[in-house]
Amino acid sequence: MPPRFAVKPATVADIRAALSDGFADLRRRPALSLMFGLVYAVIGAALLSGLTILDQIWIVIAAGVGFPLVAPFLAAGLYDMSRRFEANQTFSARDIFLGVFRQQRREFGWMAFIVLFVFWMWAYQVRILLAIFLLNHSFYTLDGFLNVVMTTADGVAFLAVGSVIGAIIATILFSLAVISLPLLLDKDIDFITAMITSFQSVFASPVVMIGWGAMIGALTLAAAAPALLGVIVIFPLLGHTSWHLYKRLITENPRVL
Repeated sequence: MPPRFAVKPATVADIRAALSDGFADLRRRPALSLMFGLVYAVIGAALLSGLTILDQIWIVIAAGVGFPLVAPFLAAGLYDMSRRFEANQTFSARDIFLGVFRQQRREFGWMAFIVLFVFWMWAYQVRILLAIFLLNHSFYTLDGFLNVVMTTADGVAFLAVGSVIGAIIATILFSLAVISLPLLLDKDIDFITAMITSFQSVFASPVVMIGWGAMIGALTLAAAAPALLGVIVIFPLLGHTSWHLYKRLITENPRVL
């Protein structure tokens, strides 16, 4: 039986067009879109601040780098907004929140569990690497950790190995989520089919798609630098853009309709 969805290889032009469409969506309902960015920034700030206060430095490191990886799940409301814009529907903020809440009854919830599971895998591999490379070094603050990483051979080794492993995990998570989450919100399908379709979209044009994933990570981390304020804008822009990229790359296969 042929696959239900046809995957179009992505091009740089697709990324540019999706960004343009995403920016247009952000401008159509800026207050509602930016509210999702504000919620994401507040959650991130609360998480990092709480862990710092509790002196859980190793989790702060993992959370600071890994928290952007769960953004596609938190962007469900932005996907729904873009979907409604595309269909020329009128909607209120309540419609969007209810729509996101109803996703827990569908396969979207299973996908969210997988995303969060991979995130915790990332967090614990950081702890393992800390034990392997930095067991003989003491640090009780984030500044102390950065000093160890930047000025000792063990710290540089930790950073190098952690970067490679983190890049692999981030690539896997990006590959299974980049298409599957907007697809699950759009279509009533199982999460396995959604993940397979997402991986297929990355395999169809790995350079462009991995480049897009790297761009998402770089923009998010850069936006997070000024006290997470930039995230308020970047997060909704990337959420809307991800929806439009999905729509440009995935179509239902007419042979199975």
